[in-house]
Amino acid sequence: MNRLRWLRRPWQVALAGMALAGVLAYAGIGAFVWWQAEALLANPPQRPADAALVLGSRAYLDGKPHPCLAGRVDTAVALARSGLVKQLAFTGGVDSEDGRTEAVAMRERAVATGFAGPMLMEPASTSTRLNLSLSRPLLLAAGVRSVVIVSEPFHLWRVARLVKMSGFDQSFDVQYAAAPTSCWTALGPFSKGALREPAAIVNNAFRGFLF
Repeated sequence: MNRLRWLRRPWQVALAGMALAGVLAYAGIGAFVWWQAEALLANPPQRPADAALVLGSRAYLDGKPHPCLAGRVDTAVALARSGLVKQLAFTGGVDSEDGRTEAVAMRERAVATGFAGPMLMEPASTSTRLNLSLSRPLLLAAGVRSVVIVSEPFHLWRVARLVKMSGFDQSFDVQYAAAPTSCWTALGPFSKGALREPAAIVNNAFRGFLF
């Protein structure tokens, strides 16, 4: 009887199948992102570069600098202190979640850590794609020809695809630095950003930004 009841409602079977396929696809993308993230963490940039470009994220959490974004800035500052990059560039506009300008919050974080080197700011972008496109003229005007792009590990596979598809790598020699932020080290692929990344990849892919 149960089988016959399901046969009378084939749309339910189709819906359940679609839901299962969606869950499996999401999990597969998440696993791929995690594998790519681990590879990037194991292979930090090696060549000197003119600048580290730090991509924006939510600036504040509960009235304090967001640890995920702070970790990105700290990674860039460490690159500068090691002599691998000459200056820092921060890209990110006003965050709708906290009303703060991400680039400003990143500069404040760098200064708070004691960094006193040259810094560039792009304070208008509201997406990863715009981070790249709006930073390009700023970097070129500053004479930058080689860049280390800094973001959290889960983010950088999509960033690399956007770099390639936008031609950003035709303007700059590009390397990537995966920032082992406290968000990543605590939760890894189960951090909020990492869990949202498969949806961002699907969205960008459907809009033709990645392939």
